Amino acid sequence: MSSISSPNPKHVLEDGRFSIQHMKRKGITAMPRSHSHEQIELYFLCEGERVYFVDDRVVTVHKGELILIRPNQLHATASSEIAEFERILVNYDPLLLPAALQSENKWFHNKGYRMFRLTLREQDEVKQLLNRILDECLASRDYYESCAVALFTELMILLQRSEGVQLQQNGSAKPPLHDLVNNVAAHIREHHRETLTLEETAAHFFISPSYLSRVFHRLTGFHFREYILHIRMREAEQRLADSEDRVQEIASAVGFEHLSHFNKTFKKATGLTPLQYRKQARSLRRSD
Repeated sequence: MSSISSPNPKHVLEDGRFSIQHMKRKGITAMPRSHSHEQIELYFLCEGERVYFVDDRVVTVHKGELILIRPNQLHATASSEIAEFERILVNYDPLLLPAALQSENKWFHNKGYRMFRLTLREQDEVKQLLNRILDECLASRDYYESCAVALFTELMILLQRSEGVQLQQNGSAKPPLHDLVNNVAAHIREHHRETLTLEETAAHFFISPSYLSRVFHRLTGFHFREYILHIRMREAEQRLADSEDRVQEIASAVGFEHLSHFNKTFKKATGLTPLQYRKQARSLRRSD
């Protein structure tokens, strides 16, 4: 185990397959850009309110709520109107859990995230279990890593039994700003193959370009143009893996006029050329 030294230390266990961090913050904060992890992210909000952009949706996490983020799911967090918050963040390899709790579909139901709106009793139990894991990490007594994983397993069983698990996003009022950003994101997804500009999109929603740029970046972690490219790259990856279309056809289909621009953008986004990506995707599919 190692502990990253900082005012909010991250405790890393099981050769990097599990980490936990407790943090309190005051003031407006936001991730500089969206990111993803190979592990599942669990975020429990002890106090305050946070805004997530995940699975192309703006989601508000309130005090006592918990959100799970699927592996490799691009996401970002930002402050809401309530700037001060306290959270406990866990990243974990699901293979650390018993077999019955490992399946991603059990947790995410083919979505990019899962919200848990817990009862007050469940909130107390979750916080107690997470604090006990933190205590084990700080004390570092014999077998503390095994104890931490056992406590985390108990927490995950609690979530599967949770009375609040079915609430998901239903019945929760969203601030108008969230609706605006969700609608803009949906508009971009629908028209990403076209020549979209910030000015035209802002006019479509009857707001100024500067206001749209500012609020879209604050809540999503993406700049306007960056999000368009993200959607185009995601579609290109799917077409490369699932179709026999030529690279030039795919480039044109996802909104690129010039093949060279597509190739350069794709390699910057994935680290691979389109043909290398197709070869790797098919190789991984055969190995499955």
